[in-house]
Amino acid sequence: MELQARCPSKVVSAEEAVSKIKRGSRVFIGTGCGEPQRLIRAMVEDYQLQDIMFYQMLSSTLAEYVDDPTFLRRFSLKLFFISKAMRKAAFEGKIDYIPAYLSQIPKLFSTHRVGLDVALVQVSPPDKFGYCSLGVSVDITRSAMENAKLVIAQVNPRMPRTWGDSFVHVDDFDFFVQHEEPLVETMTDVVDNQISMRIGHFVSQVIEDGATLQIGFGYLPNVILRYLDNKKDLGIHTQLITDGLLPLLEKGVITNKKKSLLPGRVVASLCMGSEKLYRYVDNNPMFYFRSSEFVNDPTVIARNDNLVSISSALEVDLTGQVCSDSMGHLFYSGIGDQVDFLRGSAMSKGGFSIIALPSTAQKETVSRIVPHLSEGSGVATTRADVNFVVTEYGIAELQGKSIYQRVMELAQIAHPKFRAQLIEAAKERHYIFADQLPPSQEDLLFLEAYKSTLRLRNGKTIDFRPLLPSDEFAYRNFFYSLQEKTIYYRFFYKMKLFSHEVVQKQWAVVDYRKNMSVIGLVQKAGHQEIVAIGTYAQESEERAEVAFVVREDFQGMGIASYLIEKLEVIAKENQYRQFSAAVLRENGAMLHVFKKHYPNAEIHSAEGSEVTVIMDFDDRRHSQASPRTVSEQGLSGQG
Repeated sequence: MELQARCPSKVVSAEEAVSKIKRGSRVFIGTGCGEPQRLIRAMVEDYQLQDIMFYQMLSSTLAEYVDDPTFLRRFSLKLFFISKAMRKAAFEGKIDYIPAYLSQIPKLFSTHRVGLDVALVQVSPPDKFGYCSLGVSVDITRSAMENAKLVIAQVNPRMPRTWGDSFVHVDDFDFFVQHEEPLVETMTDVVDNQISMRIGHFVSQVIEDGATLQIGFGYLPNVILRYLDNKKDLGIHTQLITDGLLPLLEKGVITNKKKSLLPGRVVASLCMGSEKLYRYVDNNPMFYFRSSEFVNDPTVIARNDNLVSISSALEVDLTGQVCSDSMGHLFYSGIGDQVDFLRGSAMSKGGFSIIALPSTAQKETVSRIVPHLSEGSGVATTRADVNFVVTEYGIAELQGKSIYQRVMELAQIAHPKFRAQLIEAAKERHYIFADQLPPSQEDLLFLEAYKSTLRLRNGKTIDFRPLLPSDEFAYRNFFYSLQEKTIYYRFFYKMKLFSHEVVQKQWAVVDYRKNMSVIGLVQKAGHQEIVAIGTYAQESEERAEVAFVVREDFQGMGIASYLIEKLEVIAKENQYRQFSAAVLRENGAMLHVFKKHYPNAEIHSAEGSEVTVIMDFDDRRHSQASPRTVSEQGLSGQG
């Protein structure tokens, strides 16, 4: 449709269009890469315009003018989110930040809590039916248009036509300015270094095939995406589409087939990136653009099963409070979509949230895991909202955990050089026991090689990994879940208590080299619980004493056989050549396991009811016994 033919009186120059704006007006500007650059510049160049108040979500073009005193005397800026281009101006107090959940901003317009006189937007040319598309900026733009008294559109042939709720009829605009120019391109600074690689590795461990993802603002969530390229049938329901999604779309990793809400569609309300990205979404029915009150509504988000929210933060304190919008008193970004998606993911069936951040800032001189948030820092994400926190040192699971457990989880993923002082600060605040040992002060990334998964004969899977200090409560629960007979076989007496002091003694000697404990975990109702543990402890330079405990309902499934293989591999790496085990004579099942793996094992009688089994690693090389077929009824042993 030709605008000149359909509504010639509405087609004007940029200068004439902005001349319709009165002094003192409250003017909304389209978001981010959808902002109408020609109209913005025309306003700045019209010195008749005075005392204008701009409202915008993400600002780019206006950043070119905020250092000009004459501009600031004529215009004031109110932003719902502080973009990187505006950060310096925010620190200098040249803009005004409005904290608000993205899902609630459209309501601020419709209730006139934030009154709008004018909306400046950018649209595609109309189709033959007279519908223009808001393209890459539907978000809060649609609501602003509907509630402004005067709507001026820059019509740009380069604006993509996007599917969904992006279409607006020409009759709903007051004036059109036809002007072709490149859209703003925003390329996220991708710092793909060792830190981001490790964070991506850990995040990928908790995301399963078929999950629906939300990707937050910032470079880190987008870097993480490249470490998900081995996943299958991922879906997307997110506020913002960036170039980070393109490789996964092109490789077929993102198919949206498993989504429970709008399957087959990428649901979003905003697109910011490169020209390549804009051409990809142009008239692509896979992309379904809706306004922020839909996309960011937690109840809508929750309709996506297995919704995983991935966002970043500036600081996380030891109790789980998250700051993402300010550096102390300095406003840095905004609340944005984080809280909406954290709460939506919490209500999603099988859903959860991930806060990802590097463990340090300022060249490793400052910890981002802190005893308390910096003075002036905002708490948009509360302790109760957080599920997983991920740094380059691992994964902390906080949901349902006490303050003590949170401290141990978070200290464990802090930078090693800050762990001891974090523990001391927690003791001063009486968050943890006074005798609590700090996590190891070395980089334990090598423990990743000791993680594995075993599929059992009944179809269930068990994840194996080294035991960590944060596992104290899970370890305790495991002990008290065991039957008296199993405990007797393991400890040689009817042990009644498994106290904090007992656990501390065990961890005091665990160094993950000469002494090692590996636990087996199964998924239960959204969390994991321990069902098995295998341990070796140094007996001499070449020999380690080994022991196993498997919960009764998982005995006879090949778990001890699997653990002895894994422990031997680790023991060999640490220059051991033999295992020894003290076993009760009556524990025939455990003796059978050892003889199956080490046919030439030496069995020596000891005092009382015990025997000592000596197993040489060279002997097992000649064994044809399959650890997956060993019967383990009554499994347990002493080490």
